[in-house]
Amino acid sequence: MQLPFIVELFKSIKQSTELNHLTCFVDSNGYLAKDGWNKLLPYLDGAMIDLKAWSLETHQWLVGRDNHRVIESIKWLGKHKKLHELRLLHIPNRSDLDQEIGQVARLIYALPKDVIVRLNAFQHHGVRGEALSWPKCSQSQLEGFHRNLAAIIDNPIVTPSVYL
Repeated sequence: MQLPFIVELFKSIKQSTELNHLTCFVDSNGYLAKDGWNKLLPYLDGAMIDLKAWSLETHQWLVGRDNHRVIESIKWLGKHKKLHELRLLHIPNRSDLDQEIGQVARLIYALPKDVIVRLNAFQHHGVRGEALSWPKCSQSQLEGFHRNLAAIIDNPIVTPSVYL
């Protein structure tokens, strides 16, 4: 994210009598530091954050970085009522969110109850390299994850309407 540009864009939208009816949302991987979120806070209506794995090792293996800052961003945005959606990516036999469901649920439980939890099924579109050989997430696999998570959290959960 180009933070200075986004801050100025959102600020301009909020200050414009012609545009201030628009909402300002960020779709993020969650790696923005707290200082950056603080700069956005006055102009931000909400954020959608991706969590790809729970354990540091699995997240590091999947994306090349640990997830500490992602989880901190999720908590910080929740505390400031700016987390609109938490996106959980299910990659069969690769991600660990289904195996660490208790830890994931504890994180979600600490968030406002209106935060939407979106379950995303891994597919090959938009993917490069080694990940093209990973198995796609089927509808039944995601439905199983959904059932298990819905049994332990109260937040609304959204699943895909199409599986390609």
